[in-house]
Amino acid sequence: MRLAALVTGGKDSILSLYRAQKMGHTVDVLATMISERDDSYMFHFPNIHLTDHISRALEIPLVTAQTSGIKEKELEDLKKLLSSLNVDGVVSGAIQSSYQKERIGKICAQLGLESITPLWNENPLKIMEELINLNFKVIIVGVYAYGLDKSWLEKEITLESLQELIELNKQYQISLVGEGGEYESLVLDGPIFKKRLELIRTAICYENNRGVLTIKEAKLVDKN
Repeated sequence: MRLAALVTGGKDSILSLYRAQKMGHTVDVLATMISERDDSYMFHFPNIHLTDHISRALEIPLVTAQTSGIKEKELEDLKKLLSSLNVDGVVSGAIQSSYQKERIGKICAQLGLESITPLWNENPLKIMEELINLNFKVIIVGVYAYGLDKSWLEKEITLESLQELIELNKQYQISLVGEGGEYESLVLDGPIFKKRLELIRTAICYENNRGVLTIKEAKLVDKN
């Protein structure tokens, strides 16, 4: 099946893309919604501009569309973008968010497209372990929950940091995959990347138990 992949640059959308390819689908295009609001119900916000780098790293073309980020109206913006694509289905990174899965599924049904969610209802720990075992290089770029302090920004997801997340999950019920909005991630490299992202200039803004790592400058480099 020829698919469009809803991609933010975060771990869930990239792992879903990887899974879709392993399932035998062809991902013809990446689709990214660029929200004007950082509190969009549907769309990732931190460092969304880097999806162009992700596109070139994966060697898959990218289409983008602006959205106001206003609840429900942003769905019409997504529907308009997807209706313009010549594909059979859409792959997305929903894991436990019924809000996201149901709305994307509804749009796909209206457009006659298949909605594919390879990670849906999977064990969060297994997903995190898979990312690490497959050598995806993932860093934290946004923290929004008690227990995730400034030190987590730009921290790579490794077996060690996963163990820290497990302890935070026990103490504060933080989702291991950040499905509750506790954190946002960015994938810099992985088995499907033809080139890797290298960060050149970053800035951290952290206050009131919330923070974002903004990537000011990045480049693609050859993989060894």
